[in-house]
Amino acid sequence: MYGIIATWRMALEGISEADEMLKKNGNAKDAIETAIRAVEDFEYYKSVGYGGLPNEEMEVELDAAFMDGDTLDIGCVGGIKDYANPVSIARKLSTYPVNNFLVGAGAEKFAHRHGFERKNMLTERAQIHYHNRVKETTVQTELKPYSGHDTVGMVCVDKEGHMTSATSTSGLFMKHPGRVGDSPVAGSGFYVDSKVGGASATGLGEDVMKGCVSYEIVRLMKEGMHPQQACEKAVKEFDLELRERRGKAGDMSLIAMNNKGEWGCATNIEGFSFAVATEILKPTVYLVKFDEIGKQYFEEASQEWMENYMATRTAPLIRK
Repeated sequence: MYGIIATWRMALEGISEADEMLKKNGNAKDAIETAIRAVEDFEYYKSVGYGGLPNEEMEVELDAAFMDGDTLDIGCVGGIKDYANPVSIARKLSTYPVNNFLVGAGAEKFAHRHGFERKNMLTERAQIHYHNRVKETTVQTELKPYSGHDTVGMVCVDKEGHMTSATSTSGLFMKHPGRVGDSPVAGSGFYVDSKVGGASATGLGEDVMKGCVSYEIVRLMKEGMHPQQACEKAVKEFDLELRERRGKAGDMSLIAMNNKGEWGCATNIEGFSFAVATEILKPTVYLVKFDEIGKQYFEEASQEWMENYMATRTAPLIRK
């Protein structure tokens, strides 16, 4: 049973490509890289790859990771600038026995040495977002970095049972130069073990890292939990832990898939969406909803919702 699951609606086109590859006996490594690259290359998604939102100095710094669930090999890049498709750079790093996590100039030198595409990743739309945010901010108002940090994270299993996980993000909008969140950190932003399953996160990296939530979900699945149960337990318990200790908890949304192609998702926010495809489920976008007592459930995104989603993201921007 093959399958692929990803955070956010923006992953739909990518997992649709991956679904076709997996259907034709493609492997999990190529499928997940293809799916992530599709998100990285679409300039209207302002939180990943080309078109990603810049840091406070108007530079686009990208983070990405790749993990092989068979060998547990990882490759991670943080704060890399002026290179397209950081997920591919991370995959290349995962093939080496050491030096698997490179940041900044070191990651860029590695990418150059291996012939990866150099590209100015700052788009005109991203610059408009930046200037508008600066203009909205006064001396008395804190520059809030929240908007636009929707990481794409995925887990994939192919017909042979090989599993992978990968992430890609431009991180917090208006972040300090050099800031790296959970996305390229193994166990926090992602984790996968082909003997069990995998998980990936999106949200406020500074909080996700405090609990290694992706690893916790895989650990719970190893104990026999269904991916849905594991996601709900890990997210709920860590959300409560943070609120008890700190008085608040940042956004956390986790997706997971086991080596049977069964999947799950849990979140502590309204408005989260995810995309999934398996041997028995066509590529589908689900919205996470909560009932009157706070219990989570999923609803397939309507055609109207899907159309509004793309219209909003591709609408012309005006510099204020």
